[in-house]
Amino acid sequence: MDISTILGLLLGVIFLIWGILESGTLGAYYDFASIVIVLGGTFASTLVSVPMKDFLKVVKVIRKAFVYKEVHLDEVIEEIINLANIARKEGLLALEEYAEELQDDFLHKGIMLIVDGTDPELVRNILETELTFLEERHSDGQGIFESMAAYAPAFGMIGTLIGLINMLRTIDDTSSIGPNMSVALVTTFYGSVLANVVFQPLAQKLKSRSKSEILVKELMLEGLLSIQAGENPRIIEEKLKTFVPPEARRNYRESLREREYNE
Repeated sequence: MDISTILGLLLGVIFLIWGILESGTLGAYYDFASIVIVLGGTFASTLVSVPMKDFLKVVKVIRKAFVYKEVHLDEVIEEIINLANIARKEGLLALEEYAEELQDDFLHKGIMLIVDGTDPELVRNILETELTFLEERHSDGQGIFESMAAYAPAFGMIGTLIGLINMLRTIDDTSSIGPNMSVALVTTFYGSVLANVVFQPLAQKLKSRSKSEILVKELMLEGLLSIQAGENPRIIEEKLKTFVPPEARRNYRESLREREYNE
């Protein structure tokens, strides 16, 4: 469970409610027609802009923003070094048995390509193509929420225009101008809140998730190609540590020394 996503959304709602209660009441910000216009219009336009099969995956995409198992780069490096040691001692064919126990499909696929004696350049092309399509699938999910973030304020403005038109029809009744203007502006409020508190932050969270996953896969790719080239495990380790930010490398060295001490 990703605490930051849940905490961010909760804090956004809490601060909005707090701000409203400081100078008004929550009841003044409720209008069912405005909710229908903004939410209904946003979902309708998003459905028009993306294929049905992608739109139906929105629940699955939302789940990725809230539920995410983080993969630590130091653990991936350790696994690659373990593979390198096996290949160095027992040969590349010995990796096949080890690969059956792996849960990562990308790493498993790369190992099997190496075991089958595939040309290194072809291995790189195949796995890079896999990464390209993975990134495209991720961008489809991000695109849904980016579209919603764009449409929500627009429908908020449309709702405001509808409210103003209705207000002008009864402008002779001066007592109705204030309440009608308030309802008209509430629709814009809904659109802005949904775009900036929900949709756009979720799109950015998914983009961050995608970058992290792609980085892990690229590390795996470089590690597998180094193993296939027969490079020394220590050289492979130093090469892969370049994927890790400088401050995290210190933590990596400390955790490595701790594991060696425990062993």
